[in-house]
Amino acid sequence: MVSPEHLSIIEKEVKEVFARLGVENDAIQVQESNDVTIAVRVTMTEPQLFIGERGQTLFEIQHVLKSILRKKIPEQISLSLDINDYRKNKEDYLRDLAKTTADEVALLKKEKELPPMPPAERRIVHIALSERSDVISESVGEGEERRVVIKPKG
Repeated sequence: MVSPEHLSIIEKEVKEVFARLGVENDAIQVQESNDVTIAVRVTMTEPQLFIGERGQTLFEIQHVLKSILRKKIPEQISLSLDINDYRKNKEDYLRDLAKTTADEVALLKKEKELPPMPPAERRIVHIALSERSDVISESVGEGEERRVVIKPKG
């Protein structure tokens, strides 16, 4: 559990970084989502500048925030940044894509490749399919071209 003092430091630092980026403080919510994860939710009218292509800018801002907080707080914390529910919507989309593709693979008994994805997105797909007994998933390829392949089981 993150102490109230550390949560206050996190909130102050997050709001300061976003203030420097021109985002109003009332658009930012910082809260503990579990024992070690702090959820930062930002709402704005034009989020694309801060999300970037395929969420890359969002990921980079999160990385900068984590680096700043590591210097201020000695304990291990995880930070999850979401702007206008981009990350939540992306996770929902990936889970739906995994389920739909797995259903197709199970029905047609033919493997299918998903488009290349970063590691965090591939992990969401693998977790979404982990409890299914009719398909298996594995990552193939290298670097930017790494993707998930869903295969019929057995």
